[in-house]
Amino acid sequence: MTLTLRTISREQHLAYIQSLPAASHMQVPAWADVKAEWRSESLGWFDTSGELVGAGLVLYRQVPRVKRYLAYLPEGPVINWFAPNLKDWLQPMLTHLKQQGAFTVKMGPPVIIRRWDAAAIKAGIQNQDVKRLRDVEATHIEPRAFEVADQLRRMGWQQGEEGGAGFADVQPRYVFQVPLADRSLEEVHKGFNQLWRRNIKKAEKAGVEVVQGGYDDLAEWQRLYEITAERDRFKPRPLSYFQRMWKALNTEDPNRMRLYFARHDGVNLSAATMLVVGGHVWYSYGASDNIGREVRPSNAMQWQMLQDAYKLGASVYDLRGISDSLDENDHLFGLIQFKVGTGGQAAEYLGEWDFPLNKLMQKAFDIAMSYRR
Repeated sequence: MTLTLRTISREQHLAYIQSLPAASHMQVPAWADVKAEWRSESLGWFDTSGELVGAGLVLYRQVPRVKRYLAYLPEGPVINWFAPNLKDWLQPMLTHLKQQGAFTVKMGPPVIIRRWDAAAIKAGIQNQDVKRLRDVEATHIEPRAFEVADQLRRMGWQQGEEGGAGFADVQPRYVFQVPLADRSLEEVHKGFNQLWRRNIKKAEKAGVEVVQGGYDDLAEWQRLYEITAERDRFKPRPLSYFQRMWKALNTEDPNRMRLYFARHDGVNLSAATMLVVGGHVWYSYGASDNIGREVRPSNAMQWQMLQDAYKLGASVYDLRGISDSLDENDHLFGLIQFKVGTGGQAAEYLGEWDFPLNKLMQKAFDIAMSYRR
């Protein structure tokens, strides 16, 4: 297959994304405006008839003091990853990025390699000999994903020694998803474990109200988010980041980003952001106060968001990252413990891959990053 690659307009890029059943929210043109500190470019792949058959959002981060860049395609590019010869797709991209001054390329193929259903995960948690999700037999394996990985290695693409386990990659390799296609809401609710169903009912009886907010409510979101950051010991993003995200994404599509609050007696106790691209809906960021946990606001909010995703025609509700650890003593174990209660599936992506276009600069960059960490 002969393909040509060139820069495309944002309008072309968006039209292509809108023609697909779904794509990552990090591959829509507006994501470039969210990541305003990066230079950006939309790339398009064209077949011999001139039809646009693939697209990718590239973010360029300049290295200090030299005009060289890290080129990053988060959860992309959006191409035919199961094509028999990936080189036809990726080699033109590497050539173009090198011409743009990139010394290395990082990408995240949106290819799922394994899935584990809730029953398999629960069995793994109960088994004292099991410490990692990979130690549990997968419910479903995608053989074509292994072929993709083999092709990438033969081309010279590299993965870290950890293989992107947990949160080693920039984007999480392991995520938790609730499938919605060909299921009724009643079936989805029945898929919740007993604790989730009980907590949803408890919130309802207590009078917890779940409402949507707008741009002017982002300051209230930030209040809850910063409480969460202090409690869970992470560095919060500033309010300006979420304001920029709201404006950029909802200017591109008025239904791209939503904001939810769960409140009790007029007090907001939990909040979350939701992102929508086609049939894929993400629970993006979450926050909660240190008070009011006894009325289970987070469970009520997730159930409302899931119902709304269903009404939008979503095929999947994505609760985003989890660790691959099934060790109850691991500080990240709570993530999978909370999310598995939805009765969904853990999914493992191929992870992020790097291609050093300038090996000397790549080595110097890796050393600098290791010092920063």
